[in-house]
Amino acid sequence: DENDFYALHQNKAVKLSGDVEKFLRENEHVISHSDGYFHAFAEKFGDIHGLRVRFDLFLSAYVLDSQNTKLSLSALALIFLKENYGPLAASDQNLALHLTKKLYPVLKEKIDSDPSKDLYYETELPLAYTLAKMEQKGFAVSREGIEDYGEKLKEIIRVLGDEIYALAGEEFLISSPKQLGKILFEKLSLPAGKKTKTGYATDAETLGKLRFHSPIIDLILNWRAASKLYSTYVEGMLKEIREDGRIHTHFNQRLTATGRLSSTEPNLQNIPVKTEMGREMRRFFTAGGENNLLIDADYSQIELRLLAHMSGDETMQKFFLDGRDIHTKTASEIFHVTLEEVTPEMRKSAKAVNFGIVYGIGEYSLSQDLGVPMRVAKEYIEKYFALFPNIRSYLDSVKKDAHETGFVTTLFGRKRFIPELKAPKKQLVAFGERVAMNAPIQGTAADIIKMAMVRVDKRLEKENLKSVLILQVHDELIIESPEEEAEYVSKLLSEEMENVVNFAVPLIAESQIGKTWYDAK
Repeated sequence: DENDFYALHQNKAVKLSGDVEKFLRENEHVISHSDGYFHAFAEKFGDIHGLRVRFDLFLSAYVLDSQNTKLSLSALALIFLKENYGPLAASDQNLALHLTKKLYPVLKEKIDSDPSKDLYYETELPLAYTLAKMEQKGFAVSREGIEDYGEKLKEIIRVLGDEIYALAGEEFLISSPKQLGKILFEKLSLPAGKKTKTGYATDAETLGKLRFHSPIIDLILNWRAASKLYSTYVEGMLKEIREDGRIHTHFNQRLTATGRLSSTEPNLQNIPVKTEMGREMRRFFTAGGENNLLIDADYSQIELRLLAHMSGDETMQKFFLDGRDIHTKTASEIFHVTLEEVTPEMRKSAKAVNFGIVYGIGEYSLSQDLGVPMRVAKEYIEKYFALFPNIRSYLDSVKKDAHETGFVTTLFGRKRFIPELKAPKKQLVAFGERVAMNAPIQGTAADIIKMAMVRVDKRLEKENLKSVLILQVHDELIIESPEEEAEYVSKLLSEEMENVVNFAVPLIAESQIGKTWYDAK
């Protein structure tokens, strides 16, 4: 449990006592039923250096099917042993250990004969160790900086509120969808969208379509953004700063169906970065200590590079190999203009199609994203597939295989089963097909960043460097490094990220150095 460790001894659950730390550190044959083992050890003993696990039940089940995200021992027993134990009491260590012992050979046999075997043993299992070290280290923050920024945000929220009240002609609760709906659609007579049981729809998508009807819309959207930034990130982050002046987020290794990592308590992966107001939060994440720096590197357009490799489309591969900006080059070909004649609007359209195709976008969704008629969106998609014919045939074959097998896999064997493909409703089947097209690409990207994290961490350890990996955000890795190591480690980070695989299209990960996360990004 949270504070104690139990082992199975002479067929009974025994609470480990005495020099537990030494016993576990020297034992390379531990079989755990949760990757939280590393986290628990770090919390109890403060240092997990050298700790190893031979096998982990939850991680193996997750790699075999990435839909297995919210697992328990009784759930595993039902899936793999076909035995129903019902909800397992946290205090029942005896049954927990017996189930661990019983499940281990079954899951080991399954993973050892599965295409995902290497991914499990060489990436996911060692990654649990890397993540625990990252959680233990944490990310240094400036409490004073966050507090000052919070005061600025409160002032921005107040000023925006006053401007909204002036345009509305009265004060009202801006955060109330019901009151806001009445102001916008009854008092100001803006064209109303769908009406719900509680009133008018006032979600971001609905309001976004009304931006040109009244200046009040942009004010409301900005007010919402500033309010969320204050409540979720300023107040949320301040609560999470520990005595060491750092935030210690928790990484969830098996929470997403795509294989991507997520972060909670607090979530450092969702800090909004599309607005300057959101990016400003990164100024307060710092390199701890006077002589430390942050090194940040992220993969450039990894999903499109993977699409080029996995589809075998020679035209797209050539675009990348020539070092062209993929969106400008695509726009040039689709709109039949020279590279110099590509306008920002053309590039925006090409970018929307490039990324949209990865997510199985249709003409309706593309028309909404770009604000163009459906016939124009359809024409963009047709021109795209005419330019990259292998991409269409690749996506069609992925859908066909998914319908036949019920699942898709990443290049490294991670499976994702898609039950929606057998659903009676067409909308669910269409959703399943979009998942089938996207999951192998997004999942392979997730596998690659995890592989890179393990490689970077092992190399830092092997070379006895003081630099440490402290954060992962989607395709981005951040290292805290002493000033004297920074230049070397910056090259090391890019090198390990770029050389983790050898595909038809090279991966690019340029690193930057700075005193804060904002400066290094």
